[in-house]
Amino acid sequence: MTASSVRMTASSGLEPQTSPPDRHVRDDSTRARRIATRVAGYAVLVAFSLIFLYPFVIQLANTFKTEPDAAADPLSPVPHPFSDASFLRIFDGTDFPRWMLNSVLVTIIVTLGRVFFDSLAGYALARLHFRARAFLFAMVIGVMAVPNVVLLIPKFLVLNQLGIYDSYTGLILPLIVDAAGVFIMKQSFESVPYEMEEAARIDGAGIFRTYWSVVLPMVRPALITLTILSFQGSWNEFPATLVSIQSPQYFTLPRGLADLVSGSLGAGTQYPLKLGAALLATIPVAIIFVIFQRHFMRGANEGGVKG
Repeated sequence: MTASSVRMTASSGLEPQTSPPDRHVRDDSTRARRIATRVAGYAVLVAFSLIFLYPFVIQLANTFKTEPDAAADPLSPVPHPFSDASFLRIFDGTDFPRWMLNSVLVTIIVTLGRVFFDSLAGYALARLHFRARAFLFAMVIGVMAVPNVVLLIPKFLVLNQLGIYDSYTGLILPLIVDAAGVFIMKQSFESVPYEMEEAARIDGAGIFRTYWSVVLPMVRPALITLTILSFQGSWNEFPATLVSIQSPQYFTLPRGLADLVSGSLGAGTQYPLKLGAALLATIPVAIIFVIFQRHFMRGANEGGVKG
């Protein structure tokens, strides 16, 4: 493009056109920058993933080590020699099967109870009009703001006064309702259109029937989120077991693992035994999260949009 043509183009109000080779060079440069940015981003993600996965790799490796090997080189990711003696000792030398059964029992009852009672309370706070509704919701928020450790001694006193200390009832009852679950369900119910409930009432449905058959299926992502959080919280619950049970026959996995860590099986580090038991206790929660991960993320996103 000559100088005279550039002046003629400028005088006519048109911008000078870029030749095809220049456009191709610019497109290639832009594409190269995008690829470099993407590669750098994936490299950072992989690096952080390795950092977070390394402790689990060490846990898995130490589980299959011998006691001297684990004590001499606990950070090595390769067991030498390979041994499964820790798993045999977990099931033969400890009460791990009993702890597992207790955890399964407590977790199932607590999860079902939280899903039902939290959703029921959330529906009442979101849809029913009664006196002191705002006060009750403020109390729920207040309970969420109080650290759980502050309530341990009052829980012990109440359980002891009711005569249910050191029993399955005393272990389950304080966990069966959760303030955070009530809050989650209330926010989810408020996103459901009123027209759906009005149509159900015109058809003759009562309050509970409307809640159970009409509104509850419409907040399925929130229910799945609450189920995952309840399962994880009750499966890993440890502080409540300190003030609700004392007999080893009622120990759950967290309480039993704490007993192992405290040296109940004798002296020595016993890394393979402790880490193997912790690994087995982690598997159920990981499986539940992987299965319902898509629904969990959907519920979290809906809660963020609602907020």
